[in-house]
Amino acid sequence: MDMNIQKFRALLTVVKCGSFTRAAELLHYSQSAISRMINDLEKDWDITLLERSRTGVKLTSEGMKLLPFANNVCEQHRLLQEEINALNGLQTGLIRIGTFSSVATHWLPNIITAFQKDYPNIHFEFLLGDYREIDNWIAAGRVDCGFTRLPVGSEFATQFMQQDEYLAVLPEGHDLATYATIPMQALCTYPFILLEKDSNNEISQIFQQHKLAPQVKFTLWDDYAIMAMVEKNLGISVLPGLILKQKPDRIITRPIVSSPGRNIGFAWRENNCSRAVSCFMQYLHYRNAT
Repeated sequence: MDMNIQKFRALLTVVKCGSFTRAAELLHYSQSAISRMINDLEKDWDITLLERSRTGVKLTSEGMKLLPFANNVCEQHRLLQEEINALNGLQTGLIRIGTFSSVATHWLPNIITAFQKDYPNIHFEFLLGDYREIDNWIAAGRVDCGFTRLPVGSEFATQFMQQDEYLAVLPEGHDLATYATIPMQALCTYPFILLEKDSNNEISQIFQQHKLAPQVKFTLWDDYAIMAMVEKNLGISVLPGLILKQKPDRIITRPIVSSPGRNIGFAWRENNCSRAVSCFMQYLHYRNAT
């Protein structure tokens, strides 16, 4: 069984890297050993899995159909091994977490520090993305769990973490700085820097709900880049309060009338949760309760 798992992992790694040489380096095998494992799978299944060429390798149509099953076998084997380790009193494992930048910057360091005091042998892999990417990663099994914006699809179990208020972001000395709370309409009278990426258009949605349209001069998906542009007086913006905990000194923030915000939550596949992930969720629950 373990030898078959190694063959499946070799296949997955070769596909991911597009190269036998790179896969061999990552898995600490010789290139000939990796090639032999793939050949064994093709012989056992009587199927050609990979097309080899001078530019690399890619899956055949048959390989594309079988790859998700090989991935699932490897994932279930990982969960099995973690459970065996737990039953033997070995607190080991790997937790793969999808997250976005503000949570990675302001929440995770403290949570991981506390968690590793009790579970020093559990390792983490973080994947940084936007909400849509994180949801897709959880659904596909690329990560075990993730921080995302609620609500999410019904196929996930979720835990509410915090409501994060959106704030107006202004350069020092801006006219709107005289307001204690800024009306949405006032944000539409100055050049605007919009935080948006593909379908992640929550700031635009806030304006649409009020039947308003900001004067968008720049659009990008990087909170810190937007803060830098506001600081240079290139426009004003609206950003989540969590990311603004580390804002430059020369920008100021103000609440917005109606206090728009986002609900940050933690999501996972309920029926595919390892013991390590369950332990991590207990820490999140405690953090949320306190």
